[in-house]
Amino acid sequence: QVQLVESGGGLVQAGDSLRLSCVFSGRTFGTYAMGWFRRAPEKEREFIAGIDWKDDNSYYADVVKGRFTISRDNAKNTVYLQMNSLKPEDTAVYYCAAGIKIGRGDYWGQGTQVTVSS
Repeated sequence: QVQLVESGGGLVQAGDSLRLSCVFSGRTFGTYAMGWFRRAPEKEREFIAGIDWKDDNSYYADVVKGRFTISRDNAKNTVYLQMNSLKPEDTAVYYCAAGIKIGRGDYWGQGTQVTVSS
């Protein structure tokens, strides 16, 4: 069974940066597409970024493109989300997900809170 454990969330000010990490265990990391989603208060969960397992191609939602970067380290079974130029509207619980393709969450982490103050 796949397990995902996120870390790195916190309270920051607008314009600051954070890096989220997600450690994968239980199956072969290199065969899963990995992604980050978020759920803001009173909003539905949305896809933020994903990275393929075949060729490390990455994909981003328009709202974070140019500010966020997803990467993976297959040797450490870890996926990262580097978040720069954070805005108050980025405040949300961020979830790591693993799936058979980009944008699909077959397995989920418990989430980590990111709060951006103005």
